[in-house]
Amino acid sequence: MGHRKKSAPKRGSLAYIPKVRASSIVGRVRFWPNVTYDKPKLLGFAGYKAGMTHVLVIDDTRGSPHYGKEIVLPVTVLDAPPLYIVAVRCYETTPYGLKTLGEVWVDKPPKDIERILTIPEKFNRDEMIKKIKSNIDRISEVRVLTCTQPRLSGLRKKTPELFEGGVGGGSVEDRLEYCLSILGKEVKAGDVLKEGAYVDVSAVTKGKGFQGVIKRWGVKRLPHKSRKGVRKVGTLGPWSPAMVLHTVPRAGQLGFFQRIEHNKRIMKIGVNGEEITPKGGFTRYGIIKGDYILIKGSIPGPVKRLVRLRVAARLHKGTPEKAPQITYVKV
Repeated sequence: MGHRKKSAPKRGSLAYIPKVRASSIVGRVRFWPNVTYDKPKLLGFAGYKAGMTHVLVIDDTRGSPHYGKEIVLPVTVLDAPPLYIVAVRCYETTPYGLKTLGEVWVDKPPKDIERILTIPEKFNRDEMIKKIKSNIDRISEVRVLTCTQPRLSGLRKKTPELFEGGVGGGSVEDRLEYCLSILGKEVKAGDVLKEGAYVDVSAVTKGKGFQGVIKRWGVKRLPHKSRKGVRKVGTLGPWSPAMVLHTVPRAGQLGFFQRIEHNKRIMKIGVNGEEITPKGGFTRYGIIKGDYILIKGSIPGPVKRLVRLRVAARLHKGTPEKAPQITYVKV
């Protein structure tokens, strides 16, 4: 650091460069873990972020100084109406990656789907199923296309979000039969997730617009005697090379980034939203009408943002998997 007596690197991580806006407001899931379930099962779910509260729970972490005692934990509340399965998609492995082998759509998709895509007048469902089953030896992965039902949530919106979800457990034949059996049906949070389990949370963070280097990278303010400004970097780099390196903090976009946080614990899955909704509803959200999920700690994104949950991909050994014992929920 030149003449400095101590190291003072910037607090931002270069791993996320370039810091640009997310291409979609719905979080992406680029990887689905290989699970060893006896029966096929969906590997993900989604819900709308309603707000935060806190709970009293008996600490079940082995080695913790508060083990067996009552502690206070912050939790995030997700409004989780059932997801609707609109299609089944099969992939085959090629030298260029996964390629779609075929897909089967539901005969009568929800009317709100027309807000995001054009629906053909008629689907050859039986013909597509026959084609897929005849090439079942070429199938490497089976996934489902799911859409949200915002009319069942506390949001004032009608347009659903459409995204792809992974399926794990059993053989390829079992996964295909399972996906065809739930095609055109609703899947609830309790059918996919369980209390005490760990999930990975994918969402788009809160947007903050164009910000300077102090807020964007956490660099220190210059002395008040500095020339032509204080809230900036001291130097853009040496004379040679005669260029500004990508490691130099610069002003630019902050927030609205695609992010994923690993190993978030599900504290509770409820079916009656009235027991968790405060009087007057959640601030800037409203009333939770049906199913909800409590997740330990904070998660990315502002209120009303869609949050995607995935089965933990790199779960630590020794983590408790039993449902936590909650004694009180702040409403």
